[in-house]
Amino acid sequence: MSIYEDIAEFASALPRGKSLVGLDLGTKTIGVAVSDRLWSIATPRETIKRKKFGLDATALEVILAQADAGGILLGLPMNMDGTEGARCQSTRAFARNLAARIDLPIGYWDERLSTVAAERALIEADMSRAKRAETIDHVAAGYILQGALDRLGHLAS
Repeated sequence: MSIYEDIAEFASALPRGKSLVGLDLGTKTIGVAVSDRLWSIATPRETIKRKKFGLDATALEVILAQADAGGILLGLPMNMDGTEGARCQSTRAFARNLAARIDLPIGYWDERLSTVAAERALIEADMSRAKRAETIDHVAAGYILQGALDRLGHLAS
């Protein structure tokens, strides 16, 4: 299984020249963001409405193929005090199930406050509440992925 707890180990397992896909895993949706091939910029892409794991994984496989992805970063919803709760366990279980189907390195990124930051950005953009509800998950995935890309950039320099 290629699941990495440490971002440096995750980085060393990644093929160069391929994009990374960031996921914001919710109970009802999966926010998806995709990086460029240089791992500089994360772009929010779409939100998948969750059904059951097999269907969700198939939808992700299509996105991974279209993006020519070399790795997956899952937002890890840590508690504010740094401990892991039920949502972290659920995310880790999703990663294990995904790793059994998809042969790509999977890493975790602490996603604390990513949804708050995404919501704030959408409010500042004067987006309506209904439109924010449609886009919040993949914008949050963009924040998660961008944070990890910034860290990867520091590791490389």
